[in-house]
Amino acid sequence: MAARSQYEELARQLSAIGAVKRGLARILPAECPGGSAAVLTLLSRYGEMRITRLTELLAVNMSVTSRHVAHAVDNGWIERFPDPADKRSRIVRLTPAGNDLLGELSRRTTEMFAHNLPDWSDEDVGQLNTLLSRLRDSFSCRSLVGCAPGKHSGDCRTGHSDDSHTRTPV
Repeated sequence: MAARSQYEELARQLSAIGAVKRGLARILPAECPGGSAAVLTLLSRYGEMRITRLTELLAVNMSVTSRHVAHAVDNGWIERFPDPADKRSRIVRLTPAGNDLLGELSRRTTEMFAHNLPDWSDEDVGQLNTLLSRLRDSFSCRSLVGCAPGKHSGDCRTGHSDDSHTRTPV
């Protein structure tokens, strides 16, 4: 286990990541807020799904997901249709316009990182990706705020993770 001072520094560094997140938000087109981009990213990654599943992946409540979905539907980026297995449920899927927008978002994001990290090697970026993925996975098997000290589930102790718990889609 790392020293307490290391965890304190990690908390400071993660707080400072807000500047990176704000930079990412600034490159989004005005008509595509972050919540909509997250919905599109998840649908691209996992394919069509029920809105309840999307809510789980976003780690927000149903009303927030419904607003994001409605915005994306209104802009033609996704479509909703009844679930053939349960007509009370709705399934959402990406449209060609949504795929096109994701391509544009990917281009903008890549350009932003390339502009801001010109002195980072492929190895540096790969190591950061690996460590951030590991950090996310360490929290994914826990509640939204992580496990309380001394209160670990079986998955938390063993370190097993599952993409179905991924909470940070973008």
